[in-house]
Parts: sequence; C-alpha cells; structure tokens
Amino acid sequence: MPNGLSVIRKRSDFLAANRGLRNAKPGFVLLTRPNEGKGKRYGITVTKKVGNAVVRNRIKRRFRELLWAALPAHGLADHDHILIGRDGSIERDFAAMTQELEAALSRASEGKGDRARGPRKRRSPRT
Repeated sequence: MPNGLSVIRKRSDFLAANRGLRNAKPGFVLLTRPNEGKGKRYGITVTKKVGNAVVRNRIKRRFRELLWAALPAHGLADHDHILIGRDGSIERDFAAMTQELEAALSRASEGKGDRARGPRKRRSPRT
C-alpha cells in the first residue's frame, strides 16, 4: 500500500469503527477509531442506496485517491479511518472533498465528532 497505509477488509473492523467518532460532510461520513497500534488503516463503503454499481465504484476510486493523499499527512496515528459514501459524492468537486476530508480529520484529531445518532426507528409493516 502507498505510504504505509493498510486496508480494512474485515466486517468486524468496520463495525468497531462505527462505535468511534463520526464526522459527517456533504459528500461522505468519516468514522475514526483507535486500533491498538495497527497503524493508519482505511476502509471505504458505499451502500446500494447510492447509484448503481458503476457509480458506487467511481465513488470508491475517488475516496481511495482522497485517502491516499490526505492520510499520510493528516491521518491519526494508530487509528482506523472509514469513509462512507453519500448520495451526492459523485457530483462533488474533488478539491472541495479534499478540504472537507482535511477538516473532518482535524476535528477527529481534536476528539470532536458529530452528535451521536439515536436508535433507528423501525418502519411499521404495511397495514
């Protein structure tokens, strides 16, 4: 991996990161969580709610480039960094997303995150 970054592949690591700090931006949500000395690691996820497979893969490629550029300088040491794609990710300007990622990483380094989400409301079955 470039610049000593490693990729998170196990679902359990993604779920663990979900209990860490959350920083939401218009194009993505950044999750950060300490990983007990495993170095700077990153993961990318885009749900099927966002576009078709072609769009999701383009978003993942853009996120990978963003992370490769930002994490060596701005990433948190010994932390997992997860980028979750949002619906508007594909239309967002790459330079704007770079600035948003750096802002989210600086907030995470200060220990600041967005307000925790409450439990999801279950939709009632059709009556």
